[in-house]
Amino acid sequence: MPSFRHLHTPFRIKNLTLKNRIVMPPMCQYQATDGMPNDWHYVHYVSRAIGGVGLIIVEMTNVAPNGRISPRCLGLWNDEQADAFKRIVDGVHAQGAKIGIQIAHAGRKAQDCPDAVAPSAIHYGKLDYEGQNLITPKAISVQEIDDTIAAFAESTRRAVAAGFDVIELHGAHGYLIHQFSSPKSNVRDDEYGQDKFLFGEKVIQAVKAVMPADMPLIIRISAQEYGENGYDSDYGVQMAQRFAKAGVDMIHVSGGGDGVLAQGHHPAFGAGYQVGLADKIKKATDLPVIAVGMLDDALVADFVLESQQADLVAIGRGLLRDPHWWLNAQQKLGLTAQQMQDLPPSYARGY
Repeated sequence: MPSFRHLHTPFRIKNLTLKNRIVMPPMCQYQATDGMPNDWHYVHYVSRAIGGVGLIIVEMTNVAPNGRISPRCLGLWNDEQADAFKRIVDGVHAQGAKIGIQIAHAGRKAQDCPDAVAPSAIHYGKLDYEGQNLITPKAISVQEIDDTIAAFAESTRRAVAAGFDVIELHGAHGYLIHQFSSPKSNVRDDEYGQDKFLFGEKVIQAVKAVMPADMPLIIRISAQEYGENGYDSDYGVQMAQRFAKAGVDMIHVSGGGDGVLAQGHHPAFGAGYQVGLADKIKKATDLPVIAVGMLDDALVADFVLESQQADLVAIGRGLLRDPHWWLNAQQKLGLTAQQMQDLPPSYARGY
């Protein structure tokens, strides 16, 4: 009978101690109004804490109104939003889980914003999913860059005050930090174009300045682009090393986000298809990493930890389908209620 050897083990980094190695990654819910979290978000996140997840990372939460993917996305540009997040943080903590928040700016992917900005005036693609032309963003000015970096810091300050345990910056999937890092979307001729990692570096430094020294900072990166003429994983390593030097404590390793998939530019999609990227970044930076990518089979996720290719595993779609993914994974192995990790006593008779 197979058993879990690693998923249930604790993990510690700086002042953050997780009861297990399971992460719920950020996944947009499109349920907010004016950037405000509400009862949907409370139930969504607290239910996963009840289900035993060690670390929950709140979905992409934006530093400015024109940084949202859609008008239904979360924001953290005012104190009222921060106050609403505190209720969620307290609810997750009450169930024994830790909670982080992903701070971000969509850049040119803010398709509903007439004032969308990007490193260069290059649209994301020719057509969106509804067949409409995508907007062409305005090239962001140096003053606007400074203001945006300051906005990242202000949102981080609010997140710390709300009680979050860890901060994650979104540097992946075609959003603003990624746009600056990518040669495809950044053709500026100033210092931010000559040094494509400079914007990300400055954001990291700005948020570190307002975080407690013992609070971990994660950055999510696309370690490889999957579209035509996208950068390869060697370039992704350079990015990760630069961000590590700037002060991040952990890297959440994903890929893609640069447009339509191109043959030969992406791995074959299957269980653990992005774990190799996590392993490469881990070895190149000597930082702990979170692996992601079709790890819904708990035994596969456990093996990723066994092989030391990652320190934590992110379970996305599996946790959307089943808030009790971890509890039910243990039951499938025939564990009794007494043997199961993180089982709330109120649910014991169900197992």
